[in-house]
Amino acid sequence: MMNDWAGLPAAYSDVLRRAMDSLFRTFENFSEGTFIVDADARVVWINKRYAARFGFADPQQAIGRDCEAVIPNSLMREVVKSGKPILLDIMETDREPLVVTRLPLKDDAGATVGAVGFALFDELKALTPLFSHYSRVQQELIATRQSLAQARRPGKSFASFVGTSAASLEVKRQARRAAQLDSPVLLSGETGTGKELLAHAIHGASSRATQPLVVVNLGTIPEASLEAELFGTASGALDSAARIGKFERAAGGTLFIDEISDMSLPLQGKLLRVLNDGEFELPDSNRRVRVDVRIIAATTVDLHARVADGRFRADLFYRLNVLTIHAPPLRERLADIESLAYATLEELAARSGVNSHVELQDDAVRLLCAYSWPGNVRELRNTLERAVMLSDSERIDARALATFIGPTRGAARDAVLAAARRGELNPGAEGDALVTSFAHAPAGTMSASAALDDARPVEVDSPQSWSDAMAAFEKRFIDDALRACGGRVVEAAARIGMGRATLYKKIAAYGIEV
Repeated sequence: MMNDWAGLPAAYSDVLRRAMDSLFRTFENFSEGTFIVDADARVVWINKRYAARFGFADPQQAIGRDCEAVIPNSLMREVVKSGKPILLDIMETDREPLVVTRLPLKDDAGATVGAVGFALFDELKALTPLFSHYSRVQQELIATRQSLAQARRPGKSFASFVGTSAASLEVKRQARRAAQLDSPVLLSGETGTGKELLAHAIHGASSRATQPLVVVNLGTIPEASLEAELFGTASGALDSAARIGKFERAAGGTLFIDEISDMSLPLQGKLLRVLNDGEFELPDSNRRVRVDVRIIAATTVDLHARVADGRFRADLFYRLNVLTIHAPPLRERLADIESLAYATLEELAARSGVNSHVELQDDAVRLLCAYSWPGNVRELRNTLERAVMLSDSERIDARALATFIGPTRGAARDAVLAAARRGELNPGAEGDALVTSFAHAPAGTMSASAALDDARPVEVDSPQSWSDAMAAFEKRFIDDALRACGGRVVEAAARIGMGRATLYKKIAAYGIEV
């Protein structure tokens, strides 16, 4: 059977030419802009809409110019050089971004003689999900860059861990040793003792210092979001962007996991696999991700006890417990308080931009040394900041400072008396009166200001063990702080200089009613 070819053009080349011409005109009509360049990436044609978008009232003004001189972010030169198309791309402009297609133009011998580009805009509604995805990725990129910039910013070093007491020097010695190794580090200690500062210092002195340090506090992240926060998520449909987790953000660097005791048992197992194998499976995906990350973890609770009662995996504990550094509470490094106070005052002055020097009177220093600081360095900083803000003088004495120092009792008096007996306070006449006042403090709360007003000697009862005394003091201290704030946990945490998540845990541990 013969086909009827009578209605077809005589030459196939004519069909091809007409098809290409029709296709070009269709794209040109439905796109925001079209332009063509030659083998040197110079503009040989641009439609009027596109020319006007880039500031050329007459398209002829753009002819003969380099493509980049007409469209700043054009990649047409790359297409001409490579001879390969860029089928779908997003190009930034001074207004909204454009979805563009770039195609090489070739002669009969296959040589690239130019390129044609089409800029597709919002006429194609089907591309809306792509724009949404692009916008989310852009926001995440901005956040990542900010996080990396913060992580790589110098400032927190071993010199930032102020103190020359035996306890402080030992901590810094251990931390410097940890910086020379690449094993996991476990930092323990009460809230406000400088665990995060030590993590920054260890990272900054390590071979990973040029790579990011990423911080994640498990106590501030809802359990339902924790896996995605750490490990990310796979991409779903066009309107469901993939999420990069903390592990991938920390690639090549250090991941600091604060409050690691708050991690659920299933996530503990996943973290253990990362530590052992250097990889994890992306949630909701079969894709495995390899990561080179050093782990520094911190805890305010006794992980030994958590292992014993089944709330923390023993195998993960032993994997993390390679290098353990205990950040001592401020009451165990009284000799550092004066230098810490002045370092804090200098930092506050620098941050406020005020060129003034605040000086602490001797009795103010003695008062600082006579307090047990349950919130540790964080509470000391909060106290000094409030005192400086509300003081009309550049010289702060004990009476001006006492207003901002919290209640003292039980263990606090024992600590003050023990320190005085060891000769660590060297308080002088006024300090002797203060120490004596603490010694006879009644079972009810006694503020530092009250101690200054009521100093008389009294015989001290036989002390409890240190841990029991401190636990009893901390429970009463938290209870008093909550009552003073009307049961508002967030306000109480801010006033005593304690992390909100930590305060909630202590409320639960001590069975305090809110």
